[in-house]
Amino acid sequence: MSQKFDVIICGSGSAGLCAAVWLARHGITCKILEKRSGPMKMGQADGVQCRTVEIFESLGLSEDLLREAYHVLEVAFWASDEDGKLGRMSRAADTMPGLSHQPHVILNQAIINRFFLEDMRRSNGQGVDYGYEVKSVDVDGENAGDENAYPVTVVASRDGKDEVLQAKYVLGCDGAHSQVRRSLGFKMIGDSTDTVWGVMDIYPRTNYPDIRRKATLRSKFGNLIIIPREGGSLVRFYIQLPAGTVVKQVTLDDLHNAARQIFHPYTMDFAKTVWWSAYAIGQRLADHFSKDNRIFLTGDACHTHSPKAGQGMNVSLQDGFNIGWKLAAVLQGRAPPNLLKTYNIEREKVAADLIAFDRSWSKLFSSQSDGTNGHTAQYFSEQFIKGGKYTAGLTARYDDSMITNSERSMSSLAKGLTVGMRFPSAQVVRFCDARAMQLVRALPADGRWRVVVFAGDVKVVGCAERLEKLATFLSSEGGPVRRFTLPNADIDSFIEPIAVFHGKRVEMEQEQIPEYFWPATGKWGMRDLHKTFVDDESYNSGHGHAYEKYGVDVNEGAVAVVRPDQYVSLITSIDDHEGIGKFFEGFALQP
Repeated sequence: MSQKFDVIICGSGSAGLCAAVWLARHGITCKILEKRSGPMKMGQADGVQCRTVEIFESLGLSEDLLREAYHVLEVAFWASDEDGKLGRMSRAADTMPGLSHQPHVILNQAIINRFFLEDMRRSNGQGVDYGYEVKSVDVDGENAGDENAYPVTVVASRDGKDEVLQAKYVLGCDGAHSQVRRSLGFKMIGDSTDTVWGVMDIYPRTNYPDIRRKATLRSKFGNLIIIPREGGSLVRFYIQLPAGTVVKQVTLDDLHNAARQIFHPYTMDFAKTVWWSAYAIGQRLADHFSKDNRIFLTGDACHTHSPKAGQGMNVSLQDGFNIGWKLAAVLQGRAPPNLLKTYNIEREKVAADLIAFDRSWSKLFSSQSDGTNGHTAQYFSEQFIKGGKYTAGLTARYDDSMITNSERSMSSLAKGLTVGMRFPSAQVVRFCDARAMQLVRALPADGRWRVVVFAGDVKVVGCAERLEKLATFLSSEGGPVRRFTLPNADIDSFIEPIAVFHGKRVEMEQEQIPEYFWPATGKWGMRDLHKTFVDDESYNSGHGHAYEKYGVDVNEGAVAVVRPDQYVSLITSIDDHEGIGKFFEGFALQP
């Protein structure tokens, strides 16, 4: 008798665990199969881009992450001068000001995974089944259209004994050598280059001054990247090895010697080398990301590339973040299975963009420092800074689908927002307690949709009237909130309203705000006053100028519909009741 599961996740890397966190928080237990004998102890990935920190913030996990991580605030550019002497050419902010309210940090992937594992345990006792080797994955195409069927069969082996498992959905999160991908007959399309790089985590003894600063070195002896690690002492080096180097023949001594040459005239000794490896740069993309809308590939199982831009763990984790909330919505009957097709629409494009960026990034890093190929030290630093928005993880833009509608949006009403991109944060002041905070803190990743209303000045008669009409529509029997909220559930449990006013909050009164924006909810049926914010001066943190940042006219106002993963679905006017209603009708299922 085979065992049945709603979801089987093959692999417990960043993508699989991030998806599992979503499911666990929604009370959905899945089967996670991991080949290793236990949790990851020392991960190879370490760069945590701004967008990933934002995701941790939305999950309520960012405090631990930020406390343990190395914060990358500045990058130094070193190069050989005309006489071949190594020197610092310039410095720049690692992340340009204004891109994100969160920093770029460095933290070992094993610690990142630990945060996810602990959160899953807290949510519903979800764990990982270690020691399982996936042998095959197959889907019964004839039954794939039956929502109640378990059409996917997974054969996995533990302790030499095969087990047959059946599932409604399977996630292939099992890395570059994915058995799930191979079972489906999918191919990785792409190539490798002749450029070989070495990487090592070390405790260095050196008189080089920027050893605790992210830096790039482009000397006549080769190129090197310094990534300081968490803990104050550990450092990672990425080292370009000489032309003609064969990966399998590289030794640790080769990496040590290459590093010493590049750092000359500075001394460089190695107290300890914790981990090292060598690799040829390659970029590959799977020819398919899913099968019959039942099996989905994520992370390295569908895209591989060089590690220097620090994208791998981040894009993989964001794959899991994307498919996780959608699987939860479908399994809970809040959205149809077609919602899962948006995973392909959105993440295939992200993966293709990643491969294209990595090709140009790798080419830039592998260029010589003497300017013979047009890449002078100045050009290199300029390109590095230009790539900052991408490497921060803030350029993903999802195409139109059932949950993203730029075509019907009135984007001119909020010029600082982009439909299909993540909702950026700005400081606002919470009305009920005068607390200055980032607006995205009001949009936690709990599965809810948000209707963010930029209502203008409530003291202006026209603004107040328009807001009252919108509140009446949203909460009416025929409006989307009551139509798609479960019976007896809190009115804000599926669609939550967020009001952002402009003006002096001390001149406002709670009674001026429609009651829909402060509903009675929760165990005690108390009024929730935490949904109202004002773009105003705070007592201790200055003015966030949120309306200016979002490009919203105070007199016109705007509405932004924001997805559970903080991406903008729709921008429209406060008066567009029909458009808001139709948007939710396009995907939400009535209970």
